This record gives sequence, structure tokens and C-alpha cells, in this order.
Amino acid sequence: MNMSIFDLFKIGVGPSSSHTVGPMIAARRFLLECDVLDQAVAVEVHLYGSLALTGVGHGTDHAVILGLMGEAPETLDPATVSTKLSQVAASGRITLLGLRRVPFTAESGLLWHKTTSLPEHPNGMRFVLHLADGKVTARTYYSVGGGFVTMAGEQQSATKQDGMLPFPFATMSDLLKLGKTHGMSIASMLRANELVRFGHAELDAGLDRIWHTMRDCIARGLENEGELPGGLRVKRRAARLFKDAHIGASVRRNELPHDATYHVTLYAMAVNEENAAGGRVVTAPTNGAAGIIPAVLRYYAEDCRPCDADTGIRVFLLAASAVGMLCKRNASISGAEVGCQGEVGVACAMAAAGLVAALGGTNEQVENAAEIGMEHHLGMTCDPIGGLVQIPCIERNGMGAIKAITAASLALRGDGNHFVSLDQVIETMRQTGADMQAKYKETSLGGLAVHVITVNHTAC
Repeated sequence: MNMSIFDLFKIGVGPSSSHTVGPMIAARRFLLECDVLDQAVAVEVHLYGSLALTGVGHGTDHAVILGLMGEAPETLDPATVSTKLSQVAASGRITLLGLRRVPFTAESGLLWHKTTSLPEHPNGMRFVLHLADGKVTARTYYSVGGGFVTMAGEQQSATKQDGMLPFPFATMSDLLKLGKTHGMSIASMLRANELVRFGHAELDAGLDRIWHTMRDCIARGLENEGELPGGLRVKRRAARLFKDAHIGASVRRNELPHDATYHVTLYAMAVNEENAAGGRVVTAPTNGAAGIIPAVLRYYAEDCRPCDADTGIRVFLLAASAVGMLCKRNASISGAEVGCQGEVGVACAMAAAGLVAALGGTNEQVENAAEIGMEHHLGMTCDPIGGLVQIPCIERNGMGAIKAITAASLALRGDGNHFVSLDQVIETMRQTGADMQAKYKETSLGGLAVHVITVNHTAC
């Protein structure tokens, strides 16, 4: 499939890949694709479906404004966001792409259509540019999960087969057959596909940058304390619990040991606390599930005693990306489309596959690990309280990371033979997501979002 690992793993900002990263990309893309920006006198943005229902809690309003200003998720400095937004609010004007200054307020320029969804995806956006001669230019975009954006009627390029790739695949069955035919690992075949686009050094540098961004995010999350934004008054816990675990390193009788897997939980929570605060994260494959792969990667690098950690981490990411690509192509990685099974479930499957590959498992064991990780998240809903990527999202990443390690352990102790294939589980996820009621798919209209009474949180 014509999807790069760098399409799947994007460096950006929190709290949501579909509701923050995607809308920022869409807003900027709309203006870049307009050839009449110099004639603009006003701009308005219509948000539909899940974006309208949970957009305020997910920072969609801020993301759209920043995108209109020309900011991109990968280069945006999170520390400057508050100042940039305050300047727009105070002046009542926005400088489109940093070039064209027009009147704008969030109250009049952002329109929330909470009871309407556009036809192609629950995360729809319509951008309208008003021109000096009274005409308008308008386009509709969809944020389809993981920071991927499509224009209305535009086929997702990630689903197209590319005959230029040495190892084209549409299913895990394809990859397993290719591996047997050519005597290659899944990671090696994914690497060969990437080398069509990049040189060896460029590819390795890109993979290393992904890992270093993940690693640094964990480190920040294990240092930063305080209260998360949004009004729920959720306190960060990862840093305190990590410090407490090291203070009480010796285990007494009748006490739960704080071992390596406990640390994995805290690594994942640290990332998702950073994400909830709008910090720098890597979509893996989404922001809501951004903690699982970094946590398992650090576990691999520090606790599995690899012979060559740098190479192993690259193998991990390449094998994990194969699973993520298949889930996106044949089902979805959008919580608004299939629930959290498409976010935390997919991230767990990716992490399990990556860990097995890095530890030298066979292709069949890699596939088995991914299947176990995905199977035991089937049916998981996306029901964030207050529309914020905090409860249950932060703890859910910690649980997903532990499941990934368990799945990898089970697969490595087997021979790769098992009853349910990864392809079957991915199709099951797709069908389950299609059958799932909309109120359980990132709308905050069902599940925990309506059964937990909250006060002082941002309305969605």
C-alpha cells in the first residue's frame, strides 16, 4: 500500500490527532490551496458531527485558528500557543497564513453543527473564504483519524496500491506469503518499501527522530506535575507515582512489587498526560493512543537487554507500522468511526508486533502478537468524559501497554499457529465499529461521558 511509516507516525501536538492535528492541517491546507487569498475579507469554519460535539474539549477551535494562521503541528511550539490565541482574541483579527489580515472572532467565525454529520466521515469541516467582490471560496475536508486529512470526494491515497513498491500488500496474509517467498522479515520488507522514497541514512534518521520524540515525551511526563487543563481538575499522576516507586524500591511482605511492567504503565500515562496538556507527542497511530508504543519501546530498550538497541528500535517501528497500515486500510484508526478499539486497540496490536519483531520473533509470531493485542480490545468504546482526552484515555493507555507485552510474551512462546488471524480480527473490528451506536464513538453522548457527573469543565 502507498503509505509511509512517516504518514502513520506524525510528530505533532496534543490532545487529539483527529480533533487537533487533523483540523490544524485542514485549515492550513485550505488556505494554501486557495489562489485568492489576497482578495479575502473574512473566513468562517463549520464543524460537524464528532468535531462539533467534542471539539472544544479536544482543542479543535484552537487548532483551526492556529492552522488558519499558517501553523503546522510538526513545527508548532506548544509554549507559544496561548500567546498566539490571545493575540487573535484581543485584536478581533487573524492573519491568514501570516499574509492576509482579516476580521475574526471564535464566536462568529467558528460554527458548531452538533446535530449534523457530513456524509463521508463523522469528523467533517467546511471552510469558507469570503472575497472582496462578494464571492466565496469553500471546501469540505474530513479528519479521518491519526492526523490524516482528505478533501470531500478525494480518495485516501493511503488505500491505493503502488506498483513501484517491491513488496506491495493489502493484508497480513499478503505479507506472510511475501516473507516466505523472499525469506524476509516483515520489518525488512517494510524497510525495502520505504527505501523507494528515502535513502538508508534518511530513513534511519527519521525513525530515530520518531523514537527520540517519544522518549523525550516520556521524560517530560515523568517530571511534570500539576493539574491538566480543561476543567475536570484531573491531576497528573505519572511523575509522582514514578518517584514513589523508586523511593520504595524494596518490596515488603504482602505488597505489590513495582516492577518493570508497572513502570511501563507509568511511561504510557506520562505520554498521555503530556498529550492532554497539549504537549509534543507522536501520533502512534493516534494521539489518544500515543502512550502505548513509546512505553513498550522504552521497556524493550531498557528491560529486554537488546544487543543493538538502535537497530532493534527501528525494526520495532517498521513492524509496528505494517500492522497500523493494515488497520487503517481495512478498518479504521478513528475513534469517531469505530470507537477506541481503533485507537488503543490498534496501538496495542502495533506495539505487540513491534516488540516481537525487535526480539527476533518470526513473521508468524509477529502476526500472532498483533492479533492477540487487537482481539482483546474488540468492542471498546470511545466515551471521553467532558470531551477531554483524559478520562478514561490516560489510564487506558497504561492498560494497553501491559496488554501489548502480554500479547508479545504469549506469541513468542508459541510457534505462530493459532485459530484467529489478524486479518479476521481487523475485519471484525471494522464490522463492530459499523454496528456500534454513534453515542459510543467520540461524541461524549454515551458511556462514561454521561454516567459520570462533572462540573466546571468546558462544554462540548
